[in-house]
Amino acid sequence: MIRPAAFAFNPETAVNNSFQKVSDQLNVHQMALQEFDDFVDMLRLNGIHVTVIQDTLEPHTPDSIFPNNWVSFHEDGTIVVYPMFAENRQLERSKNVIEKVNETFYIRTSIDLTEYENKKIYLEGTGSMVLDRDNEFAYACISPRTSPSVLYDFCDAMGYRPVLFNAVDQNGNEIYHTNVMMCLADEYVVICMDAITEDVQKEMLRHKFEETDKEIIYISLEQMNQFAGNMLQVQNIAGAQFLVMSTQAFNSLTEDQIRQLQSFNPIIHSSLNTIEKNGGGSARCMMAEIFLPLKPKE
Repeated sequence: MIRPAAFAFNPETAVNNSFQKVSDQLNVHQMALQEFDDFVDMLRLNGIHVTVIQDTLEPHTPDSIFPNNWVSFHEDGTIVVYPMFAENRQLERSKNVIEKVNETFYIRTSIDLTEYENKKIYLEGTGSMVLDRDNEFAYACISPRTSPSVLYDFCDAMGYRPVLFNAVDQNGNEIYHTNVMMCLADEYVVICMDAITEDVQKEMLRHKFEETDKEIIYISLEQMNQFAGNMLQVQNIAGAQFLVMSTQAFNSLTEDQIRQLQSFNPIIHSSLNTIEKNGGGSARCMMAEIFLPLKPKE
């Protein structure tokens, strides 16, 4: 997780992120920083190991709080670095972050997809893709941030099978990142099927989830707009699993949905209102999960 140095509304990303909202809110950075620190504290109180890296003031990167868009870490020791739509987000890619991770985990090889920025096509990490790592499927809704050709390149390199579909919000705009409308866990999937307009694609997804033994938990467009799709299942140092989300997302859920989710694992949540409003991302976007092999302690 990247502790922000200058969090702010980013107009470069707002052109195709309808979850961002322009406001006259004061002290945005300080409020976001408090939300970030409280979120990290909550994760650690539940025994979840968090690597926190402090961002720098230069270069100016208002969205650095969402590192999962530029890097992903994999079980075989591979890291993948991704092409980003906004030029000021491309500046987030930092050797310091990789070096810090490498202090604790083995990095054996890296795959760099950033050359696609020259062609103005993009794949923004595990924002653009929701990965089923156990079954090696990469789910992705096509958008200006998610190009099929880059997805195919990722899948060829990493041994995944692409599952592409189209998803739009209530205004008919393409949803910028798959992970705001879909969360995949070990035994279940949370998804806003109402965002998918083509019945054949809905049936294709249902078949994939059935094939991979995932129970489907449906959320509405209104719940998606409150970041109920932007969740992440994590595991703590004792092996216990949790579903992490924002308090706004939790409050949008019905009692039946909460009961269904908690039948699999406990839910933990933290208030991220400032980050969500100004950044257009939520809890899942803030966590770049690390699957790299752990180095032995000295």
